[in-house]
Formats: sequence, C-alpha cells, structure tokens
Amino acid sequence: MDPPTIPRRSALYMPASNARAIAKSRELPVDVVILDLEDSVAPSQKDLARQQALEAVRTGGFGSREVVIRINGFDTPWHADDLKAALQAAPNGILLPKVETPASIVEVARRMGSLDTPSHIKLWCMLETPRGVLAVNEILQSHPRLAVAVMGTSDLTTDLHARHTSMRLPLLTSLGLCLLAARAYGVTILDGVFLDLDDAEGFEKSCSQGRELGFDGKTLIHPRQIVPCNSAFSPTMGEVETAEAIVAAYSKARERGEGVTIVGGRLVEALHVSEAQRILGLHQSLTETQIGLPSRSGIA
Repeated sequence: MDPPTIPRRSALYMPASNARAIAKSRELPVDVVILDLEDSVAPSQKDLARQQALEAVRTGGFGSREVVIRINGFDTPWHADDLKAALQAAPNGILLPKVETPASIVEVARRMGSLDTPSHIKLWCMLETPRGVLAVNEILQSHPRLAVAVMGTSDLTTDLHARHTSMRLPLLTSLGLCLLAARAYGVTILDGVFLDLDDAEGFEKSCSQGRELGFDGKTLIHPRQIVPCNSAFSPTMGEVETAEAIVAAYSKARERGEGVTIVGGRLVEALHVSEAQRILGLHQSLTETQIGLPSRSGIA
C-alpha cells in the first residue's frame, strides 16, 4: 500500500490515441496523468492508442507526475494485449476497469510477479458497478500491489438506474462503502468525474463535496478542471498552520506526561495529531513537487 501523503489530488484522463494531448499533459499542473486505452478510445484506434501509450511512458518527460495506463476490461478483445504492453512500458500504475472480484486483482498481480515487474509499479482499480461496490471490502485487501481505487460514478449511476444530481444523493451509499473500505485497508481513493464542462460552479461544489466525504482527489476529463481540483484537495495554509500548532502542542504535552492538550480552545488528543501529521506530510510532498501548489490564499 502507498503512503497517503503521495499527492493524487487531480488525475486527468488523456485519450492515448491523441498524441498531441499526451504531449500537452507533460506540462499540466496535474498530479496524475491517466493514459486511457478504454472509454475515450474508439475501437478502430485501440492499437494506435496502445502503441502511443507505450511510447509515451518510455519517452518520459512527465516530471514528478505519476503516469498510469488504463487498459481495457477483462472481457474485451484488447485486454491481453493492453496488459502486455502496459507491463512492458512500466508506468507508475496500471488501472483496471470494472473490477468486480478480488480474483481479477490477484490474477493481474500474479502475472506481474511472474514477469518480475518492479514493486513500485502499482495496481489501480475502478469501482463502477454494483457488484464491484458490494465486493469492495474483499477487492481492496486482495493484494499488496493494489494502491488506488477510482470511483467510476458515470457507469455506476447508469447501472443503478439513478439520476445525475448536483449533490449525488443516489450515489452516497456506494461512495460511503468504498471510502470505508479504502480507509480500512490503507488504499488511496479518488472521486469520479464531473461531466458538464460548462458548469464551473457545479464542478467546484463536486470537488468540495468529495473532499468533505474524505476522498484523496478526483478524476478529471479536461485540463480546465485541474486548478480548481488541486485547490479543493490541497491543505490550505490555515490548515497547515493549525496542524503545525497541534503537533507542537501535543509534543509538549507528552513531555509533561499529559495525553491531551488544548489548541485554539479545542481539545487535542492522539487522533487529532495523526490527522495533523497526514496534512503536514501532504503539504511537504506538494512543496517538493511544486505541481499545482496553492498560494497562501489557497488559490492555485
């Protein structure tokens, strides 16, 4: 499992059939570039997308951004070739769509092990069907290579016969179950995409809701969504300063033999310190990468 302080605030899907888009992604202030071989690529372009994704990873130039290849599903004619190419390319991660059973993760991990795939290459899984959500507890503890879960909210909404609403009430049960499992097993979890590119206010609200629920970041479909997404999922300077105060005050309390202290009029105990340390770890990681780092006002 990956440390939770690895910045994955923003993860942008880029159709690997579009060479220009891939080149542009190397300069975007995004934490993760997902080279997509699946939904955004037409069947006639699958072979081209696979080759261009492989070349892009081998060429590099993405800096500190994580590069992930989303391959086609297990039941498609492209899956085997996609997985083979992805393993050859050796990106930071391989994203498996529509995962519904732990056996899917175990089988891909077995293949990676048989090829001596380096341990830093992680598996990512998409949770986007009712069966996947109901099996999330078993899926997320299925193998140590599994580092990130990604909500596929568009497909899930369709499968539930639900409606797309501003506050996503039809999805809250599914989102909550997946969040619980992710936190239980130390897996990073990313929120699903927001489809209306003309609704900037709605997108910002979706990001805010995602962070309030507990997501580590959000998947994106367009570069214009990166800056507000990074802002929403980055610690504000106020949060960083409060976290520093909590860690310092608790350390002094422990030196005095005390298990609690007061910061800003509020009781602080070990659980608050753990969250403060997570915030400081994320802030430190963002400072080191300098990707989409918010200013002191909190706006990137």
